[in-house]
Amino acid sequence: MALEGISESRADLDQTGDVSKAIVSAIKAVEDYPYYKSVGYGGLPNQDQTVELDAGFMDGDTLAIGGVGAIQDFKNPIAIAYQLSKEPANNLLVGRGAEQYAQRHQFERRNMLTERAQIYYRNKQAELKATPTLTPYAGHDTVGIVGVNRKGQVACGTSTSGLFMKHPGRVGDSPIFGGGLYADSDYGAATITGMGEDVMKGALAYDVVMRMRSMSSQQAAETALSDLKHRFEKRDQTLRDISIVAVNNQGDWGVATNITDFSCVVATEQHAPTVYLVNADHETHRMQIEPATEAWMARYMAERQAPLTRRQ
Repeated sequence: MALEGISESRADLDQTGDVSKAIVSAIKAVEDYPYYKSVGYGGLPNQDQTVELDAGFMDGDTLAIGGVGAIQDFKNPIAIAYQLSKEPANNLLVGRGAEQYAQRHQFERRNMLTERAQIYYRNKQAELKATPTLTPYAGHDTVGIVGVNRKGQVACGTSTSGLFMKHPGRVGDSPIFGGGLYADSDYGAATITGMGEDVMKGALAYDVVMRMRSMSSQQAAETALSDLKHRFEKRDQTLRDISIVAVNNQGDWGVATNITDFSCVVATEQHAPTVYLVNADHETHRMQIEPATEAWMARYMAERQAPLTRRQ
């Protein structure tokens, strides 16, 4: 989802060196695109047909944090999270308190429920009449971005509308520091996407970053995910969908997933923004990382922009 946003913010990062603002800018581009149904405008609603958004930001130089949870009717939650990271306290706000803060600081209000998202909701309601068992949206289109500048400063940000048909007030891992995101310029940064409840049980982003003290970003992501999986299996539980992106303070990046065709975007000084597909080799538990083909890219966008029909 972040290809366009990263392509635009990469040029700004080259000029200014401000990795924090580059990350916020790239995430805002995703939030504003209505066809990504689990982030920002166009995000899928909760059980009450209300869009509640979560976002988080962390600066690895200062360890400053800012986050919002279950916020309604504000356009760019990542910008609000970034502003909160400038505050000396009260850095994580939820619900009405987050909305009051956003209003006080004159962030743009907007009805975030699109007609397209309403069709998804009504179709799900029709499914529930036939099979009255609520199954949340199984995808994980949280946008998470990690970055590093030439000075070795790292930062990270996340934004999501969370699980489709979630319980009102539910907050996932995206604004939970150490869970869905973490940054420390001594080591690196990581963001997570997937089933937030499982991510938080492993304090996964913090775990990945701390592993960078003694291993590469790729090894840190792979081993953290593998170890969490084993911890779940030890308790006869199944680890649900999780994917990790990480970068250390030298620009060495890594990615790990337990799903098929997890996509991510990587941009460096030497290489233009490129979409990669990531799959786990179940025999070696290592990741297979390959550039996405033009055919895959075209199919990806066609699926997201395909017309929707309301089911009867």
